[in-house]
Amino acid sequence: MKKELNSATKSIIATLLGLLAGAILMISIGSNPFEGFSYLFKGGLMNIERIGNSIATATTLILTGLSVAFAFKTGLFNIGVSGQMIIGGLCATIIGLKVDMARPLLLFVMLLVAILGGAIWGIIPGLLKAKFNVHEVVSTIMMNWIALWVTYYTVQTFLKDVQETQSADLQIYAQLKVPWLTELFNGSSINLGIFIALLAVIFVKIILDKTTLGFELKAVGFNKEAARCNGIAVNRNVILSMMIAGALAGLAGLTFYTGFAKNIQIGILPSQGFDGIAVALLGVTSPFGVLIASLFFGVLHTGKGFMSAMTDIPPQIADTIIAIIIYFTATSLLIQRVWTKILRKRDNKKTEEGGKN
Repeated sequence: MKKELNSATKSIIATLLGLLAGAILMISIGSNPFEGFSYLFKGGLMNIERIGNSIATATTLILTGLSVAFAFKTGLFNIGVSGQMIIGGLCATIIGLKVDMARPLLLFVMLLVAILGGAIWGIIPGLLKAKFNVHEVVSTIMMNWIALWVTYYTVQTFLKDVQETQSADLQIYAQLKVPWLTELFNGSSINLGIFIALLAVIFVKIILDKTTLGFELKAVGFNKEAARCNGIAVNRNVILSMMIAGALAGLAGLTFYTGFAKNIQIGILPSQGFDGIAVALLGVTSPFGVLIASLFFGVLHTGKGFMSAMTDIPPQIADTIIAIIIYFTATSLLIQRVWTKILRKRDNKKTEEGGKN
């Protein structure tokens, strides 16, 4: 039996511990955990419409998770996904509301400006990190707030709807929702964003594992000084990493504000940006791991309302389960120590038994 657990096994253990903690919480409030989990997962998977809604919820999480994971490969912690996401969504929404052209071309232009907006918002903290060694956690948090108020002003000034708290609604031709996909999933919120997200997973996988750029990015993340000594341009790779991470977050904004929703609510940072950190951790910063973790979280987020409606269990239980899963994922070293201790006890017991024989 291996003494070192692989990352996927640690994530599975963290998930099981999170579900166990959720069961204990349900018992503590006098509820049946088997019934609770039954409705929780039924709520996300019981029919084709709910499956579509789970996929739609997961779509944005895939892209925000990829954004966090990509930056992490270069040793950077991108806390600015929410800001990059809302700027990408804002740029796409401006084009969708103000530009008149054929739908395929319009959606393509919206996609490009979402990528560009997110990339610009990501490249700024990348430059600050590379040129002035400003910690990316601080700079990306500040960029979140700048993005929030830039969006607030832009919507209030140029895009305001009759309701002052949101932008005008995008017309159907400027949304990622298409009739054939909506009808296929019986009226759910699923949209073309899922195909964008899946292509992004493949794109990131290829970059990280099959290109020189990916090798350099991972080398910088593993040891900057060693990478610099071997001729790798560390600063350039830091900037590129944050730019690509920002572009992925900008795509998340496109899929959320023009696919899942049809307008921008002002004064609200999208929680999916912070959920992306959880997704990246549970997915062990692997593109396909992020995909699986996003689908799992998509089911939990979609099912918690159904669980609450069918039982007396509050929906916050599902959020608590997610938080506990991430806690155990982040403390994977503790899981490894417990595993090593169990194996050591087993080996000692075998040694004692062998000595007696």
